[in-house]
Amino acid sequence: MKKNIADLREEYTKAKLEVNEVSKDPVDQFMTWFDHAINSDIMEPNAMNLATIYNEKVYSRIVLLKGVEEGAFLFYTNYSSDKGRQIEHNSNVALNFFWPELERQVRIEGKATKVSSEVSDSYFKSRPRGSQIGAWVSPQSQKIEAREVLEKKLSEVELKFAEKEVERPPHWGGYAVKPERIEFWQGRSSRLHDRLSYTKEENGNWTIERLAP
Repeated sequence: MKKNIADLREEYTKAKLEVNEVSKDPVDQFMTWFDHAINSDIMEPNAMNLATIYNEKVYSRIVLLKGVEEGAFLFYTNYSSDKGRQIEHNSNVALNFFWPELERQVRIEGKATKVSSEVSDSYFKSRPRGSQIGAWVSPQSQKIEAREVLEKKLSEVELKFAEKEVERPPHWGGYAVKPERIEFWQGRSSRLHDRLSYTKEENGNWTIERLAP
């Protein structure tokens, strides 16, 4: 390795984050930042880390945000996958967006619940046909002997739906993450970053607090 990992660092100077300048609703504030990310030509600005809990262990992976509706963050997956089984066991999850080009990070903590069949059907119909077929092909998270297993299944599924619309698999659908806490992080110089935390109270209002970096 030519460069020491400990020497890798960036100085953040692009923006600041003030309590009197943000929305009182964290979802509205998220959408403002998300629009900035989309308009900044960031590759997959909707990519987010999803953390789940199972048997007192934490698991994480990158998934894609596919909607923000009624104050909840939506994503879709195979319900029989590791993350699906983990959410079934414990609905507490955490999401994390990182947009290095903007020197920004958003952390979201809340509970994940399955969306309705109608919502999952609607989104599934909007997917490219190849992605629809892929939802039938992959036994997500299960061990397979070789890639040829997927290719053989792909041929079978393509033949099955050769001249008709691809139906949504019963094991595939969406989750809505209803936030209980959202933190906005803006990089600042000398590692003295800005952190604003929104916590939802029992009355439905949000409390905003500044946290030390």
